[in-house]
Amino acid sequence: MERKRALGAVVSALALTATACSGGNGADAQRAAGPATTAAAASVPRQLVEGFGAVAYRVSTMPAAERCALLAESALQKARGLMGRTDLAGHDGMLFVWDSDTSGGFWMKDTVLPLSIAWFDAGGRFVSSADMEPCLNRGSNCPNYDPAGPYRFALEVPQGKLAAMGIGPGSVLQVGGPCP
Repeated sequence: MERKRALGAVVSALALTATACSGGNGADAQRAAGPATTAAAASVPRQLVEGFGAVAYRVSTMPAAERCALLAESALQKARGLMGRTDLAGHDGMLFVWDSDTSGGFWMKDTVLPLSIAWFDAGGRFVSSADMEPCLNRGSNCPNYDPAGPYRFALEVPQGKLAAMGIGPGSVLQVGGPCP
């Protein structure tokens, strides 16, 4: 069963080029970013996660805080998302990227970690957010979490961490480049 996912992000002046079915590691979606590090990266060494790339991002309300997210840009990566994972392998979250606007909701089927999600439009402007609860052993009987409008990016982070990351109304997410 396919897991609907989207992660919000703001696109910088250079266009973020990622296709929903590229299957790549995000190299086309990456561009240079600043040298800051994150608490998650400092406390847990980042590890590769099979089947996913990684990408740097920053939030406009916290310009010095560059972060690193797992990157889900292919249909298979988006369907898999964080299902079955018990940690983020040292990353701050997972970023889902679409090449055109979408409006589908997310669900937490077979997802162990409680997560918060923020959706962002094509310009990286915050659309809305939600806290999502794990949904295990319930088959397809899991609640759907819907955004307030169309989005191009969705960012999942540990539940309750969006505000501390500066993510909320008025924030803009810039995406690209290698992780710090």
